Amino acid sequence: MQVPSLALLVLVCGLALTAGGQSKTPDKAAAKAARAESEIPKSIADSISSTLQFVEGSFLGAAEAMPEDKYSYIPTAGKFDGVRSFGEQIKHVACAQFAFFNEFEGKKPPDDCEKGGHQPVKTKPELIKYLKESFDYSDRILATLTQKNALDPVEGRYAGPNTKLGISVVAVWHIADHYGQIVEYLRMNGITPPMTQKYGLKVR
Repeated sequence: MQVPSLALLVLVCGLALTAGGQSKTPDKAAAKAARAESEIPKSIADSISSTLQFVEGSFLGAAEAMPEDKYSYIPTAGKFDGVRSFGEQIKHVACAQFAFFNEFEGKKPPDDCEKGGHQPVKTKPELIKYLKESFDYSDRILATLTQKNALDPVEGRYAGPNTKLGISVVAVWHIADHYGQIVEYLRMNGITPPMTQKYGLKVR
C-alpha cells in the first residue's frame, strides 16, 4: 500500500504546482501588457520625443567620449576632403537644433549653421555645454507639438518650408545622420561609442 500512496502524493503535489503556475502566468502576462501599454506614446510630441532623446543621448555620449585633444581631428584614411573636424561636427549639430526649433517657434534662426554658427565656443567643455543647451531647448519646444498645431506651416532656410511636425522629424534625422559620421571619428581613434558599449548588437 505504500507505493500507491506515494504515487498519489506525487500526483497531488504535481497538480498543486501546475495550478499554482497557471495562476501566476495570467498575472505576469497582465503586468507585461501593462508595461507595454505604459510605453506607448500618448501624444504626437511623445511619439517623436522618445526617439529624439535617444539620438540626443547617443550623440552627447559620443561627444563626451572623445578626448579634448582630438576635437580638431579630421579623418585622413579615405575620402574626407573638406569635412568638418570632430569639434565642428558638435557645433554644427548644436546650432542646427537651435535653428530647427527657432523656426518651429517662428523666430529667426542662427546664421551659418553649416559652418557652426557664430557662438564663440571652441573648447570641449564649451561645445558640450552648447550642445546640451540646444538639446534642452529642442526637447522643451517639441513638447508643445500637438495634434492641433502639427501641420502649422514653418518657414525658414533650415528644412523649410515645412510643418511643425515635419521639422521635428528633420531634427531627429539630422542628429542621427551626424551621429553616424562621428562614430567613424571615434572608432578611428580606438574608441567604441558609448551607446554601442551599452547595448551592443541591440542598436545595430
